[in-house]
Amino acid sequence: MSSRELVVLGTASQVPTRHRNHNGYLLRWDGEGILFDPGEGTQRQMLRAGVAAHDINRICITHFHGDHSLGLAGVVQRINLDRVPHPVTAHYPASGQRFFERLRYATAYRETVSLTEAPVAGEGGVLASAAGAGGSTGAGGTGAAGYTLEARKLSHPVESYGYRLTEPDGRRMLPERLAAHGIRGPEIGRLQREGALVREGRTVTLEEVSEARRGQRFAFVMDTRLCEGAKELAQGCDLLVIESTFLDEDEPLAIEYGHLTAGQAARLAAEAGVRHLVLTHFSQRYGDPSDFERQARAAGFAGELTVARDLMSVPLPKRR
Repeated sequence: MSSRELVVLGTASQVPTRHRNHNGYLLRWDGEGILFDPGEGTQRQMLRAGVAAHDINRICITHFHGDHSLGLAGVVQRINLDRVPHPVTAHYPASGQRFFERLRYATAYRETVSLTEAPVAGEGGVLASAAGAGGSTGAGGTGAAGYTLEARKLSHPVESYGYRLTEPDGRRMLPERLAAHGIRGPEIGRLQREGALVREGRTVTLEEVSEARRGQRFAFVMDTRLCEGAKELAQGCDLLVIESTFLDEDEPLAIEYGHLTAGQAARLAAEAGVRHLVLTHFSQRYGDPSDFERQARAAGFAGELTVARDLMSVPLPKRR
């Protein structure tokens, strides 16, 4: 079966605390792993969370502040030390090319893995389209269907981008309708591939024995003020991971430093129709995480809500 979940490696903004490591998030998407914003200590957190270097296929960096990128050096060296057998692609703001190169070659090590640099520029756009590896799973539905990876520019004192994965829409096979037409076994796969099948002199179309299945959507939005890019990334997401550095009473600080409050993040998510909201990237000035949940609910978000903790796993919601 396919597996889609977010593994939270760290939730602190700017500086780590006793209970919060610097940022780090691994998204497991079927057979791939996408590592977002590896801050300082990410390699250690990976070990504690059961995440191996072999799990990483892509690295996505939103911007080059240290709490989002200082762990890149250790992660890249670990990928090479463990001789990860597949290529790894890194996405990051093109304006920070010098920072990426400094982190990639921070110390001497032996390069054994193909690491492709794929920087993001301008307003962002489509970065990659990955084909699914699982194919059909028969009458109950489909397997790994791949994704499109996009980026959008955010609003922060340094250039910053958010990322979004969108699974292509597909169709869910309906066993009772297949049975009514006597379609079974290899014929199901043929019908999915060709769109129609002749049974006992009658053409049965794919639409007759299936229903539309909306592809899942995931977005990762870090350091930003409210902006169009953040709204576009969040639109219709099944799982949105978003910063909420400040509580609402400190909104002037959030605006000054290019961040969101818990209430702002929650209102954005509610307006975008997000199903599961994950708040993270908390300032060290706050000790009680329940305050973030309270303010998010007060702002009108009624969906599933998680205040992130280090080393927790958050599954993507079941399909609609």
